[in-house]
Amino acid sequence: MEEVRTDVARDATPGRVRLEDVARVAGVAPSTVSRAFTRPDRVNFQTVERVMEAAGRLGYRREPPRPDAASVSRAAKSVNLLVQDLANPFFADLLKGAVNQARSAGYLVTLGDAEESATMERTLLERLTGEASGVVAAARWTSDAELREMARRRPLVLFNREVAGISSVVAGDADSSRHLIEHLHALGHRRIVYCAGPHSAWSNAMRQKAQDEAAQALGIELITVGPFKPLIGQGAAAAALALARKPTAVIGYNDQLAVGILRHLLSLGVEVPAEISVAGYDNTYGSEFVHTGLTCVDAPVEQSGRAAVDLLLARMAGERTVRQLRLASGLQVRGSTGPARGG
Repeated sequence: MEEVRTDVARDATPGRVRLEDVARVAGVAPSTVSRAFTRPDRVNFQTVERVMEAAGRLGYRREPPRPDAASVSRAAKSVNLLVQDLANPFFADLLKGAVNQARSAGYLVTLGDAEESATMERTLLERLTGEASGVVAAARWTSDAELREMARRRPLVLFNREVAGISSVVAGDADSSRHLIEHLHALGHRRIVYCAGPHSAWSNAMRQKAQDEAAQALGIELITVGPFKPLIGQGAAAAALALARKPTAVIGYNDQLAVGILRHLLSLGVEVPAEISVAGYDNTYGSEFVHTGLTCVDAPVEQSGRAAVDLLLARMAGERTVRQLRLASGLQVRGSTGPARGG
């Protein structure tokens, strides 16, 4: 387990940023920016990513709602957990660990599901940081500045994201990506495609950087395509882009995307792993059941949920030291990876 201690950081107050400023930087119309915040389901996913990235870079944010006294009283002994998609078994493991740890300390856990929506994430975060005793958040879209502002109002711990001045827990470390690349290299793979997750996902950037460094050291050609939503339904699009690069192995940002890729390859008659190996991240429930089993990084998600609640309770008790934990993860090798064709 890797731990980094830092002093609590303070933001400089940014100047007023308008919606039109975000539109200019993102290269879209102001109406598109408005829809990206209010109705992201009606905007192209890549465009939403660009808008949110521009908003974060400029420090664009709205005034938070003020909680009423009754809601604060109801939440006096509760901690809130924000996840991106409760339908993803990855977050079910996080919830299990958080609930068990909070219950042992006499706290209830209330859940907010962002449903892979930037607007929902911001709405829930503002509400949760206004009502609960503390918050554990898997926050993908919200800017660093906004998160630090929220952390000043209420104890906040981040999951799978690191922001200066805020305590956090990451389920995995750079070594896990290196081990995955080394595994594929040992099987003779020299041309690999990584199907990336959302650019706004901190864990995606960490994985991509570690993969690039390992691939360069081993003489592997690593090609990145995407971004893609971390969902099974995105597997067909990801597989199509990957196949166009003619790799011998494909890595998905997470198990959900990797399973979607694997299923689409099989539907096309592509033999896995005889023609192409497939791997993913997280080792969530079900990854061992698909095809001959999915090779993936085994992320300690339930343990991370417990650790995040421990950090949050410490903050609620007055702890001021920022603690950023990266929990070591292993590699679960299954039937979806094998020797490179022609190797």
